[in-house]
Amino acid sequence: MQSTLPSSLHIAVIMDGNGRWATRRGLPRHAGHRAGVAALRRVVEAAPALGIATLTVYAFSADNWRRPAAEVAGLMGLVRHYLGTEVARLVRSGVRLTVIGRRDRLPDGMADAIARAEAATAAADGRSLHLRIALDYSARDAIVRAASAVSTAPAASAAPAAHDTGALTRDAFARLLGGGEACRDVDLLIRTSGERRLSDFLLWECAYAELYFTDRLWPDFGADDLKTALHDFQRRDRRFGALPQKGSQKGVRATGVPQGVK
Repeated sequence: MQSTLPSSLHIAVIMDGNGRWATRRGLPRHAGHRAGVAALRRVVEAAPALGIATLTVYAFSADNWRRPAAEVAGLMGLVRHYLGTEVARLVRSGVRLTVIGRRDRLPDGMADAIARAEAATAAADGRSLHLRIALDYSARDAIVRAASAVSTAPAASAAPAAHDTGALTRDAFARLLGGGEACRDVDLLIRTSGERRLSDFLLWECAYAELYFTDRLWPDFGADDLKTALHDFQRRDRRFGALPQKGSQKGVRATGVPQGVK
């Protein structure tokens, strides 16, 4: 179903609850992660018609390496499988895929698989959707790396030197966080499974994000749940520190997003 929303929103999702979904059904945790991949496919398919231009999902945090080795191996296998099976679908749908986070700690060959998937979808240029998968990701580590790049960059380089306080802007720093690519701030962050924390995800980009928490476990999350979250988002009055504009009303977003998710 089409929406009157323009394609401009950046939605971030902490895909939580896969293990609990499986445990409640007497299944191994890996079954929950497989079901979570199916949920991601549903959300990716629904996103463009709902005015979502960028979708960033938390697949594996830097702290997830602490999980049992068998579960980590299973998760990495699922990521590898996704990269191998979903690329053709993404290309047909005009979805550009990029992966954020570290790649040097991933299993052998996975970094190359990511690069191939990114290259294959690059021609889409995100005309339908830009899907960003956070893998071996830590927002605090990303900020530290970006700050280190600024402090150690030669004066003539693209990254402003640390002592040149007039050269470094928020936009420039955001590009460093994004690997040299600009990405708009997150408008709405969704976390499933009832947990209510950010868990080191997109801390800089979520400075003014609206937060939406749902008890729905990620494998059960679908297009209707995404629409519900967007309905809630549209009712919020985003002022970004300013006072409400005279004559403004609920549902007219500071981002220029009007009412109209159907």
